[in-house]
Amino acid sequence: MEFLNTFINGLSVGGVYAMIALGYTMVYGIAKMLNFAHGDIIMVGAYLIVLFLPINPIVAIIAAIILCAILGIFIEKIAYKPLRGASPLAVLITAIGVSYLLQSLAQIIAGPNTYYPDPLSKLFPEFMGEPTYGIITIGSFSIKLSTLITLICVAIVMTALTLFVKYTRTGRAMVAVSEDKGAAQLMGINVNHIIMITFAIGSALAALASILTTFDASKVSTTMGSLPGIKAFAAAVIGGIGSIPGAMLGGIILGLVECFAQAVPAIAPYTVTIEFSLLIIMLLVKPTGILGKKRREKV
Repeated sequence: MEFLNTFINGLSVGGVYAMIALGYTMVYGIAKMLNFAHGDIIMVGAYLIVLFLPINPIVAIIAAIILCAILGIFIEKIAYKPLRGASPLAVLITAIGVSYLLQSLAQIIAGPNTYYPDPLSKLFPEFMGEPTYGIITIGSFSIKLSTLITLICVAIVMTALTLFVKYTRTGRAMVAVSEDKGAAQLMGINVNHIIMITFAIGSALAALASILTTFDASKVSTTMGSLPGIKAFAAAVIGGIGSIPGAMLGGIILGLVECFAQAVPAIAPYTVTIEFSLLIIMLLVKPTGILGKKRREKV
């Protein structure tokens, strides 16, 4: 039973990493840039939950997703669009600058205080009473309500995104732009519009990840998105950056590794080291990631 609980928790954590990793992998696959400010969108989404939660938890969730998507579009227009064709180093430095800018603005606006919003208790108060706070028991099996909701949300989001990319006109245009931006433009695809939509979707997924994170009554602070963002980037690389199924797979693998490592007291303090060691091993053995493909660069 302990193994099963750890496995389910690993799927839950991995699903959150996968949603964040999708933002990295979609932007890289289509715009060929690494948006290291992506992790801070998680932080912005969490603060928006804190801001709107007193009004209504549903309003807070919708506002966080919509406003983070708008923020992603704004960042792309202001910071990244002028750098199209610039060197990767210039884009990387800009992304780091945007990351610190978002953290600094959050600290100026919200102050240094740490918040514990716990929206789950407002959404489902009937499950949050003592003594089984947020625990659902089915026979001899128990699962946290936050874990169950996370698993359901992740399954729905992953399925919806896969269907969107595969069967919608915009999704197919995203695939075309990721394969050959110049050829896609010649075929009448508005590349700037597609990149904008990509940033919006990635930022909305980051906001959803921040919502699922706050379901565990996690603290909200200006640096809360940094480590999950880096781990999600590692997940994207492990799965194959630029591959949507790869981001999902990498997130799940990293979540399982994290939860099983934390379940063993002897190695629990070294969980982060183990996770990034896995990234290093993957880069040495298969630099393109599990589902990544080698791309031929045109000269």
